[in-house]
Amino acid sequence: MKTEWMQAVARRAALHGALSDPGRLAVVDLLSQGDASPSELAAALDVPSNLLAHHVNVLVEHGLVERTRSEGDRRRTYLRLLPSELGPVTTALLRPPRVLFVCTANSARSHLAVAVWRRTTDIPVASGGTHPASAVAPGAIAAAERHGLDLRGEAPRAVEAVRRDDDLVVTVCDRAHEELGLRADVHWSVPDPVRAGTVDAFDSAVDELDRRIRALAPRLVVT
Repeated sequence: MKTEWMQAVARRAALHGALSDPGRLAVVDLLSQGDASPSELAAALDVPSNLLAHHVNVLVEHGLVERTRSEGDRRRTYLRLLPSELGPVTTALLRPPRVLFVCTANSARSHLAVAVWRRTTDIPVASGGTHPASAVAPGAIAAAERHGLDLRGEAPRAVEAVRRDDDLVVTVCDRAHEELGLRADVHWSVPDPVRAGTVDAFDSAVDELDRRIRALAPRLVVT
């Protein structure tokens, strides 16, 4: 028992060491809000790409960050903050009048995100798509039923028709994020369950959205 405890202490000490550099802590702080490409992080932090690459490599080596390949252009890499023994980052964010979830077809991830969001918080929410489909995907409807969510009466809509200037825009697919570019406030790189078409893919999408929403919603406070 003592050996396991000391190993856990050593692991936490190593993580604190990795975060002792202000640059790496800034990367973690930004990634606690959502996923980002290295170029987006370099621009936000105003640091050279080689220095950012060093910080990212250290964070990856310590299991704090992982790299994923874009499902959109297939060339871009996104960086994602992983859960750790240090717990969640608790930096508060300004509470927006409304949250807008965006994906490409507005047929699965963004609608599921809205349903999970409504179960979690009373902050108003909406969804839209950059290329809306004709209907909500049957797999999304089935997944909603399995997870106690309600997608009845929902239909895909174009993001231009629903977006407001003061929305907090959260893209939940890589392609939509790459199309919206800097117009998105937060990005979550959630794999497309429609493309996979399996029950596990849709359930994994719901679980990932639920995890991220439970982390984000409490940080949106009135200042």
